[in-house]
Amino acid sequence: MQHHFYAYMARMKLIERWSLRRNTRRENDQEHSLQVTMIAHALAHYRNTRYGGNLDLEKVLLYAVYHEAAEVITGDLASPIKYFNPGIRDAYKSIEHMASQKLLDYLPPDFQETFEKLLFPDEESLEWKIVKAADRISAYVKCLEEYAFGNREFLTAQENIRASISAMNLPEAEDFMREFAPSFLLPLDALN
Repeated sequence: MQHHFYAYMARMKLIERWSLRRNTRRENDQEHSLQVTMIAHALAHYRNTRYGGNLDLEKVLLYAVYHEAAEVITGDLASPIKYFNPGIRDAYKSIEHMASQKLLDYLPPDFQETFEKLLFPDEESLEWKIVKAADRISAYVKCLEEYAFGNREFLTAQENIRASISAMNLPEAEDFMREFAPSFLLPLDALN
């Protein structure tokens, strides 16, 4: 029997982000998920080394890899629409849940128990909160990059996203923002 899960995951590269904003460079879910995974790894490292944490690194990384998986079925709904009001937010959450269930159904039965934990993460866990912080930081970095290319379209988003990162009260996120985020404004020659 054929299973379609990974064929769907390969379509993450077709899901464009930031559809309501003028972009100097398009970004897709696949590259975004890789960046979120790298940032989440850094945040987990901060937590475990600087803040005495005991995060499950494998869980953090896998949550990050699959955090946008449902969008291969739903597409990326722009944040201003997704969070316009509680009714739309709740309806979209329900659609995402159905999409994740459909993806789970595309796996062989002996994969489903493992992947259920990834497609339906424990949203109360610190591992998931780290991934959500990494997701916000990735969005912030996109805003910085657009600004560095002279695109002011992302300035309000940049301010709002920065405030949302601060509101998470995660010291590891603040460490990343202080130690790594400013470099995203620099041209290549300045990085050397």
